[in-house]
Amino acid sequence: MTSEPVYYLSLMDVSARLRSGELKPTALTESILARIARHDGELKSYTTLLADRAIAKARQAEGELNRGFWRGPLHGVPIAVKDLCYTDFAPTAAGMFIHKNFVPPYTSTVVERLERAGAILLGKLSMTEGAFATHHPGMPTPVNPWHADVWTGASSSGSGAATAAGLCYGSLGSDTGGSIRFPSSGCGLTGLKPTWGRVSRYGVFPLSDSLDHIGPMTRTAADCAAMLDAIAGADPCDPTTLLAPVPDYVACLTAGIRGLRVGIAQSYAFEGMGEEVLTVLNGARDALVASGARFVPVEFPPITDPMTAWMHLCLAEAAIAHEATYPSRAAEYGPGLNGVLEAAGKVTAAELGKAHILRDRFTGQVAGMFRDIDVLLIPVMSAPSPSAAEWDEMAKGDLAPALRYTAPFDLTGMPALTMNGGFDKRGAPIGFQLVGKHLSEDLLLRAGYSFQSITDWHTRHPALD
Repeated sequence: MTSEPVYYLSLMDVSARLRSGELKPTALTESILARIARHDGELKSYTTLLADRAIAKARQAEGELNRGFWRGPLHGVPIAVKDLCYTDFAPTAAGMFIHKNFVPPYTSTVVERLERAGAILLGKLSMTEGAFATHHPGMPTPVNPWHADVWTGASSSGSGAATAAGLCYGSLGSDTGGSIRFPSSGCGLTGLKPTWGRVSRYGVFPLSDSLDHIGPMTRTAADCAAMLDAIAGADPCDPTTLLAPVPDYVACLTAGIRGLRVGIAQSYAFEGMGEEVLTVLNGARDALVASGARFVPVEFPPITDPMTAWMHLCLAEAAIAHEATYPSRAAEYGPGLNGVLEAAGKVTAAELGKAHILRDRFTGQVAGMFRDIDVLLIPVMSAPSPSAAEWDEMAKGDLAPALRYTAPFDLTGMPALTMNGGFDKRGAPIGFQLVGKHLSEDLLLRAGYSFQSITDWHTRHPALD
């Protein structure tokens, strides 16, 4: 049995101990709340802590487990969600100072599904303002638990910090241009951006409705599978959700990846990489080969025009998301989102029309590339995570270079799994991505599970104690 501290166990390990009775939901929840009290004053990952409610839910779960009633792998497990998931029992600020006291009239589908699966919701996690690139100066800015000077990732920064630091066993993030994958990479996590429409967005504050994705951020691929099992599937409250059947993601994990065709887009994803990132990519490639995969060279389509399309769509749809408060309350916005919404007003009808055309064309081109492969191996960024100060400067300019490996797959809606593949010279994690065809989450998670079965990067944790 592992001697790892209980707060750094994987969600699935904790689940097994809860089911066997070795751990009890109430005591476990109390211990994680105590850890939050000890560390989150520095890390600032939680914007709202729901301690009393969490203890009450833990007692309920404990009673159910004591009676032999098991809801599934999340039953009794303390988790948290990004603070753009509506809850009718707590504020949902979406990182916005003007909404810090807003209590929605209903609860998001993803939160309802997590609680129906027995998860214990500890609280709401801090994030950038409106889920764009920077934090509002009046709201918490989470700190990377691996290295205080390293960027935590945007916009699911609190989700990354809390999950990495042992302040929850899994969390929800959202991804419009990379916001599950950046904090998962920078904080050493396993994060999944599902296929667009695989997970309901009902009751989730939008940045860009046609680009937003909701997904799990955890420590392992198996943990991601357990959370996705709980939240995936059609939702009558969100007509954009897909009607395709939802597989049992946990049951699919152990089938192996012998014969898996992994695409290597040399010019797009390997050339021009920083040495430390290239080491991670090569290590991931070698581990997948050792698990039975084979590699296929592919050409990735040009991304300059699609990145422009992504930006125009994101800006125009962000303006819609904020039309009730911008520009009428522009003075209360932070400088970052204020600048974004000001730029949104300059997107022309022609630019928006071209964006839709380019999106369809690019999606078709990428789908064509996937005729020859099952997954695509790419970095999250071409260099290790920037410092927090460097990111703030980058966010003032053209973000396209930083988003070149993430935003294209928000544009196509394809799923992407990010995992830790090593560390830079500062001791900060470096992630990589496996991208799949639409609705191939089961395959991505199986590949991730195989990778993590023969590597130990996912078992490393920040030394906070």
